[in-house]
Order: sequence, then structure tokens, then C-alpha cells
Amino acid sequence: MPFKPPDQAKCPKCGKSVYAAEERIAAGKKWHKFCFKCGLCNKLLDSTNSTEHEGELYCKVCHGRKYGPKGYGFGSGAGTLSMDTGEQFGNTEAEMSNRPTEVVIGAGSASGTGVKCPRCGKTVYEAERAIGLTDAWHKSCCNCKICHKSIDVTTLSNHEGEIYCKPCYSKNFGPKGYGFGAGAGALHNP
Repeated sequence: MPFKPPDQAKCPKCGKSVYAAEERIAAGKKWHKFCFKCGLCNKLLDSTNSTEHEGELYCKVCHGRKYGPKGYGFGSGAGTLSMDTGEQFGNTEAEMSNRPTEVVIGAGSASGTGVKCPRCGKTVYEAERAIGLTDAWHKSCCNCKICHKSIDVTTLSNHEGEIYCKPCYSKNFGPKGYGFGAGAGALHNP
């Protein structure tokens, strides 16, 4: 019986024989030291940062970009929204796209559902609602219609669905005549 040398393992990357002095083992296969690198960024790998997917090696970061979950809470830390798909490393497709597929209408749009602000007609969300008013007004809209002074529940007067500061309300809608309006003792003829 003739001598038959043992078959050498072949590197999945280059297809050449891998000898014991230069082998790296991952995914049940033997790789050359310089073939043992990420398929996207070409970073040399070791046993602590390598991940295999369908016979291809990736560093953990690139594997997460290409095959990991996308959206809120995934990415560079808890509570982040990662839009990074690894395109800068040659990743042309991802299993899930993390980009919006439909137009999202802004928070202050007139077409939103909910209570509308009497002044601008846009939806008033709780975070932007002026405190203490019976009607829902945006904080930014809660100012005097005439002088644009910022007002609150203690300094406003309401007239025909609009709000005014007390001085502007008195001047324009208050009683007219001796002792009213433009100052003490003034006579105002409408």
C-alpha cells in the first residue's frame, strides 16, 4: 500500500492549502491569517470580533450593519436611531432597509388629527399646548393679536375667538368715554 499524505484543508477565501502554522479557525473552516478578514471593511479579524454569515466573514460592526436589526434602539448605543447601512464599505443591499418608505407629515400639519389651534389652524399636541387656557392654543400662538406680547391665563382677555393682552383689549374693546381708554381723565370719542 503506497503512502498517501493527509488532505490539507483549503482556505474558503483563496482556495489554497492551509497549514497549521498559519491557520485561523472560524465557522468550522480553516482560513489563512491574511484571508481571515472582514468581507466589507477588510479589517483583519481574530476570534473575539469575527462573525460568519453564509460562508463570508465579517467583523461584528459590519455584520450588524448588513444583517442586524435596524431602527430605534439599535446602532451606536441604546436609544439611538442608526441610518448606517455600511454603504461606505461596499454594502449595496441589506435585508431590511431602515429608511422611511413613505412621506411623514410634520407634527404641526393642518391635516393631523386632534384639536386645532384657533389662531393657526394646526394640530395642538400636548407638549406644545399653552397651559391653563380652556381652548387648545400653541405656546407660540398664545400672544396678543395686536401687540404680539406673550400672554398667559392671568393676562389675557378673549374677544370673538381671539386673545388679547389686557391693555390692548381695554383700548380696543373696553368701555369708551370719560375716565376710560387712553389714560386717567381722558375723553375718548369713538
